[in-house]
Amino acid sequence: MRTFLKNGTGLVPCDKWEPNCWVNVVKPTMQDKKYLTETLHVPEAFYDDIEDVDERPRIEVEDGWCFILMRIPCKLHDENTSFTTVPLGIIFKDDIFVSVCFFKTDLIPDFIQYTKRKNIQFTDNINFVFRLLLSSSIWFLKYLKQINIQTKAAEKQLESSVRNEELQTLLRLEKCLVYFTTSLRGNDILTHRLKNMRGAKDVYDPDLVEDVEIESKQALEQSIVYSEVLSGMMDAYASVISNNLNIIMKRLTSISLVMMLPTLIASFLGMNLEEGTTIFNWLFWATVGASLLLTLLSALYMIKKKWF
Repeated sequence: MRTFLKNGTGLVPCDKWEPNCWVNVVKPTMQDKKYLTETLHVPEAFYDDIEDVDERPRIEVEDGWCFILMRIPCKLHDENTSFTTVPLGIIFKDDIFVSVCFFKTDLIPDFIQYTKRKNIQFTDNINFVFRLLLSSSIWFLKYLKQINIQTKAAEKQLESSVRNEELQTLLRLEKCLVYFTTSLRGNDILTHRLKNMRGAKDVYDPDLVEDVEIESKQALEQSIVYSEVLSGMMDAYASVISNNLNIIMKRLTSISLVMMLPTLIASFLGMNLEEGTTIFNWLFWATVGASLLLTLLSALYMIKKKWF
């Protein structure tokens, strides 16, 4: 799906392409690809790079085209992964400015609404890319807060019962934090390269770049801290599970020892009782009493030693 946005009260939609408008393409179809490559003459190699979900942030310049790829956060409705990062490609040349993302994210719609609230105009390509990087860092921080809330919820459940489901939740969140940390580091390198790119120093807004660097650094540090805390928590609960298993095995062993005593006595005395002995024989009751007494004494001893 492609939309065209131009300057107005912020960025407002328009019906067709106009010079210096923003062509925003989300989850492109074959018709969108054909329009970009044949009508706007966007290099197909750039389009294919954006389609690769594992592409790292970078800048390329080819035949007057500038290609910038950044990583943006994305929330998934998936049991295996709650949050991840996806590539957002920005391609521009002269009066053509195109962004392509193969995933539907919350960032782009929120960014468009933000430009309307703040009446932000599309003045030049470089500053527009910096604004997208700033919005990306802000959304990283928003999702990091949600990850922290989910971590605390899983931790509370683990306090009452250590089950595989809670541990798997922590493992999924730890994987999300690894994605975030890697992508934020890549975006940070991209910011520095973009700031030092030839011709950009005379164009970009220093205050805007400073905001981008601050937000990116904050998101990266927060992601690293959450990842370290979660990793320590996983190690702690792994030790708790191992300790609980040892306690259970110790209790089962103690119960087996206690139950073995009356079985042993009955086995020995049962072979030596008088022929025809019935339950009214005093020797039978003596055997039962001795077994119960020995079992009770053994159980009390193990309770005193805290083996149960």
